[in-house]
Parts: sequence; C-alpha cells; structure tokens
Amino acid sequence: MGSYYLLLGAIALASWLVSSTLKRKFATYSKIHLRNGLSGAEIAEKMLSDHGIRNVKVVSVAGRLTDHYNPRDRTVNLSEAVYNERNAAAAAVAAHECGHAVQHAQAYSWLKMRSALVPAVNISSKLSMWLIMGGLILGAGAGLGLGYWVVVLGFVLMAVATAFSFITLPVEYDASNRALAWLKNKNMLSQEEYKGSEDALKWAARTYLVAALGSLATLVYWALQVFGRD
Repeated sequence: MGSYYLLLGAIALASWLVSSTLKRKFATYSKIHLRNGLSGAEIAEKMLSDHGIRNVKVVSVAGRLTDHYNPRDRTVNLSEAVYNERNAAAAAVAAHECGHAVQHAQAYSWLKMRSALVPAVNISSKLSMWLIMGGLILGAGAGLGLGYWVVVLGFVLMAVATAFSFITLPVEYDASNRALAWLKNKNMLSQEEYKGSEDALKWAARTYLVAALGSLATLVYWALQVFGRD
C-alpha cells in the first residue's frame, strides 16, 4: 500500500501545482480590463447569438470557478465574478462555457458520449473503491469466488470513471478552441487580452489532463495489485 499512497501524493502534488498556477493566472488576467467594456455575461450572450443559439440562458451562480454549461436545462452558468467582470479572464471563461453550448447545438460526438456516461460515473465514483476493498476482504476470508467478482465489478466501475475523464479532454479542449476562434475572428479582444485569455484556458485544460492521468495511474495500480498476482 506504500506505493499507492506515494502515487496519491504525487497526483495530489501535480494537481495542487496546476490548480495554484491556474488561480494565479486568473488573478493576473482579471486585471486586464477589456477595451470593449463587455462583461462576461455580455460576451456569452453575444457568442450564443453569433452561433444562432436562442434557447440557452446565461445565468449567474454563486462561488468561484463554478462556471459550467448544463445541457439538461440549457444554461450557461457563470460564477459571479465572471458574470459581472469585464476582463480577459472573464471573457475566456464565458466564451469557453458557450463553447460547450455550441457543441451541444451541433451534436458534438464527444460531448454526447460524455453526457451518456454521466449517470454511470455518478455511481462508479462512489462505489468503485468500496467494492475493490470489500472484494479483497472477501477474497482474503473466503478464497477467490465471490470476493474476486466483487473486485472485478469495482474495477470495471473504476475503468468507466477513467474513460470518462479521458473523454472529457477533447470536450474541454474543443470548447476552448471554439471560444478562442470566436474571440479572435470577431475581434472581441486586443492582442494582449487575447493572449491572456488563451493562456488562462490552457491552464484550465491542464487541470482536466492531470485528473485524467491521475485516474489512469490509479486504475493501473489496482490492476497490477489485484490481477497481477499469481
């Protein structure tokens, strides 16, 4: 188990480094005020309008970095700072979330696949580790048999969560690419503002990359521990 905790520590460290860098980047780019004077909410509404999307609402939600697109009720949810502020960081986040709305409107295949996996992931994230540990206990007390199949079920659920984290990557990178392309093609930002928005979105995407690699590393570890035994 020592190697497992070492792995968890390495993943946690990488996640902390990326997250702290992201926060610093957003703090920096939040000081670059937009020459066009548009708020994050106005940026979002304009991007939706330019893509002919009329059935998506832009709403403000509490919290920090709580921005997301909800395909079920078709809302672009922007944190209070992004919704109200008029800077490069807010423009980047608002356009990125609208990128997801554009994906939804255009039936982007990776987004459809990701949405289809959400119910399974909600279950797997809660049960997979418990099933693996419970199966190992059963296997130790009663031989393989039931314990083995409980472990297999837990491992399958963990694999679903890992697949979900990797499917998320093209969804997030594509949303950022759509956002940056629109911001550039519509001349929404100055060169300095655009560079800030681009850098902020790159670091935001890296949080998903670290999470995916961490999920894969954990999956491989348990595969070796359980199925790599003689």
